Formats: sequence, structure tokens, C-alpha cells
Amino acid sequence: MSGRERIRCKKATEIVFWGLHGYNSTIQYYQYAKKETMEKKIICLLLAVLCGLPVLGKWKADHVILIGLDGWGAYSVPKATNIPNLQSLMRGGCYTLKKRSVLPSESAVNWYTMFCGATPEMHGYTNWNSRVPEIPSMVLNEHGVFPTVFYELHRQYPKAVIGCLAEWDGIRYLVDTLSVNYEAVASNYEKDSEQLCRMSEAYIKAQKPNLLAVIFDQIDHTGHAIGHDTPAYYKTLSRVDGYIGRIIQALKDAGIYDDSIIIVTSDHGGIGKKHGGKLLVELEIPFIIFGKDIKNTGEFKETMMQFDTAATIADIFSLKMPQCWRGQSMKQVFKK
Repeated sequence: MSGRERIRCKKATEIVFWGLHGYNSTIQYYQYAKKETMEKKIICLLLAVLCGLPVLGKWKADHVILIGLDGWGAYSVPKATNIPNLQSLMRGGCYTLKKRSVLPSESAVNWYTMFCGATPEMHGYTNWNSRVPEIPSMVLNEHGVFPTVFYELHRQYPKAVIGCLAEWDGIRYLVDTLSVNYEAVASNYEKDSEQLCRMSEAYIKAQKPNLLAVIFDQIDHTGHAIGHDTPAYYKTLSRVDGYIGRIIQALKDAGIYDDSIIIVTSDHGGIGKKHGGKLLVELEIPFIIFGKDIKNTGEFKETMMQFDTAATIADIFSLKMPQCWRGQSMKQVFKK
């Protein structure tokens, strides 16, 4: 809690106790709260409302950085020889190389599934470049779209700072931009491969976001142009690994690294110059989670699907998940 929030809560404490017990009872706050458990709960709830603080539960971390690597197949991790930042996150946190995409193993359908915690049959996005659902969504929020984790964080904590930065402009149709404070596309990334990294560094240092999605497209681009599991593919993966290191350093420079959780994952893998099929090299993708309140136990064996990502992020922020979601939080990765 910041100093300003402590001051607001102190004033709110006096207001609440004055209203309940009169001025003289205010000075007896701590003794009274210990004796009267039920009243203490009521007062804490009132304080949270007055201070504009979270009511649903304590956040596991104040900052979550979701780094998405389009086209990053799990098959590549054991073969890659120059990904020190990804390997450091894996050693210091938890991960699986068995997380699965939904079918078809394409981009838009999987990014939306990752963001909204439900299946394509429910949210309706079914193609690689979907901008609107091809099947009517089963549930619509007031923005007219199936509820994403960005929407739920914004709805339940309106003061949360939420951002989304991407290289592929198709991402902006999948995040519910009315629920984010800032959204931008690094449109020149094919000529300037560092553009998204610089944008992310600047945004983190300036805004200290509570939730930020950073989606790189470079690996998928190389996969289509030259091929998956090729020297060029691993060279691109190594370059993006360097950008991940710079994003981590930006968290440190912003003074929020120790209160952050970093997630790195993907939408799909691939084979040859394509994806979209049912082969495991297309379906199996990495999921790495590292940071505050995260165990450093390495690989976990529990099954994980694409839609479990949203549920895990929701768990970090103590969000009440909507009934229409199907994802499950990877609770085993948390220390408490």
C-alpha cells in the first residue's frame, strides 16, 4: 500500500469508527477489532470501499507481465542453445512444455482463448485472423464481446493500469480494447525488430502497469518465411530472448521487479512453414511463470490448456471468474 493510500485508510478508519461508536471509540480501534471479529470484518470491508482498495482478496503480485511469443513451439526449448533469459525464468520458477493449444492451432483463435479462459465453441473465434467471432459468442459483456481477463480486471478493479503491446495488429481485435488503458502496435517491426521491446521498456517505466501483455510475432514470421526448427528459427528465438531480458531489466529499473510475476507462453507451434493441424509440434507450447509468490520447482506435471492462462492470471489478481470461463488456475505454482 502506498503512503497516500495509508493516509486515506487512516482517515477512513476514523470516519467509520466515528460513525459506529462515536469519537471516543475511535482511539480504541485495535483493541475493539480484536475482540469483535464480525464487526472487524464489516469495518475492513467499509475501509476497502472508502479507500478504493481491492475487496475480493489480496493480490499475489501487483504487476503481471504476459509475454506471448507467436509460433513458439515447445519442441524448440530443449534444442535452443542461446536462450539464457528463458532458461533463467524456467530455473527460477515453474514451467511446462506440455501446454496445449486449442484446435485449430492458429493464431487468433488461440490468443482469444488464452485471454478469455474459454473454448472456441464458446467465444466463437475460430480462424487464424479472426477479428469478430465466426460463431455467435455464448456470452457478451457490455462491450459486446466475450469477457476477457483484461475486462474482468478492469471491471473488478477499475483503477488497475492495463496495457497491451503487439507486433501483429490482429491482437487489438482480441483483447477488448475498451478494457485497457493503453494499446499499441509496433507496425514497423519487420524493419526495426527492437521496436516492440523499446515500446515495452518505455511503457513499463512510465506507467508501472498492473497487467501488461507484450506479444511478439517475429518467431512465427520466421517460421512461415523460412521454416520451423531451422537455424533461422532459433536465431530469431535467441533475439527475442534478448528482448525478454531487456523487459525484465525495465521492471527492475521501474522499481517493480520484486512485486511482479512474469509469464511467457505461446499460441501454437508449427512444422515446416505452416501450422493449424493436429500434430504435437503444432499443439504443444511452453508456459513459464516466474516471480513473486511463485515456487522455483521447475517443471510441473499437471495438465494445462490454452484457456488455463486467463484463469491463472485471474487467480493472481484474486478475480471472481465468470461462470462462462472453463479455465483452471495452475494453483500448484503458487507458494500460497
